[in-house]
Amino acid sequence: MSDSVVSSIMSDSIITLIDVEKSFGKNKVVKKMNIDIKEGEFITLLGPSGCGKTTTLRMIAGFEEASSGIIKVQGESIEDKEPFERDVNTVFQNYALFPHMTVFDNIAYGLKIRKRPKDEISKRVNEMLDLVQLKGYENRKPDALSGGQKQRVAIARALINNPKVLLLDEPLGALDLKLRKQMQVELKRLQKKLGITFIYVTHDQEEALTMSDRIAVMNEGVIEQLATPQEIYNRPITKFVAGFIGESNIFDGKVTSIKDEVLEVETLAGTMKVKGNGFNVGEDIHVSIRPEYIKVSRDPVEGFNLRGTVKDFTYMGTVVKTSVDLKDNTEIKYSRFEKDEDFKEKDSVNIYWNPERAVAIKASK
Repeated sequence: MSDSVVSSIMSDSIITLIDVEKSFGKNKVVKKMNIDIKEGEFITLLGPSGCGKTTTLRMIAGFEEASSGIIKVQGESIEDKEPFERDVNTVFQNYALFPHMTVFDNIAYGLKIRKRPKDEISKRVNEMLDLVQLKGYENRKPDALSGGQKQRVAIARALINNPKVLLLDEPLGALDLKLRKQMQVELKRLQKKLGITFIYVTHDQEEALTMSDRIAVMNEGVIEQLATPQEIYNRPITKFVAGFIGESNIFDGKVTSIKDEVLEVETLAGTMKVKGNGFNVGEDIHVSIRPEYIKVSRDPVEGFNLRGTVKDFTYMGTVVKTSVDLKDNTEIKYSRFEKDEDFKEKDSVNIYWNPERAVAIKASK
């Protein structure tokens, strides 16, 4: 990467990774990673187990050493700095609280290590207790706290040192679903209030979509797409991202004609249309369409030849998800806010959609 590109990346970034790689023996778990993270941004590293997201976080924290590449915080290289010398703090899934210490002492630990005055420690701990809504819990031990309360203590302990960046490694993974959703809201509230950069690791797609300013979707050590939640969901640029984020129907096919940026695509399931540019007739392509954008009809629709049989209905409160088996045994899913009484199981239907709602993805991706 040229010096001019590097300087432009670093100019408005708080964290910069340039060509960062990490190998364990012959296994390369992070490959040529380049990312710049803005000050005050909530960015999530999202991907399946083993994709390299936690390793990336640990390299930023200083718990793992990069095999190659450059890591900078506010323009300063930190490869040679110990974890405690970096202006970042980490919150782990298992909280890592000291069981023999009170909530007050757990939160105060970082300031005591730095030998701050007692009155400053007391003032800052009380500010943190207010921030994480744990006033009155300062004399309790961790084993007297709920999972959500322990997580708040861990966050307060990380924040008390006023880090520039907070690293969060699956911090809500041990919580039940209801508490997890509550803590998602609280974490986002905290991040906005404090204006601290959050780098968040999770494999939970909904969590990433709910909380993030931007999401880096990782697969096999590579960032496949880095964009806003809306862009990631509505305009995935690779087949992996389309399949990993939310629910999607994905077809493999070939472009047979192009008119006004609308591609006609032939697949084993039949013919379909999708809007896209930069494609050529005869090119292999993936087409992704979300269940909520699928339409059904008893009559054929021009540009579409996707006929199938209604398989079943799944009721999910106000939403009904319907499965349709197409001629090549592909199962396609579509969803409605309430069941369309015109269709029942084993009915023959035609599947179609607005071509602008589907996503055309290069086969090489």
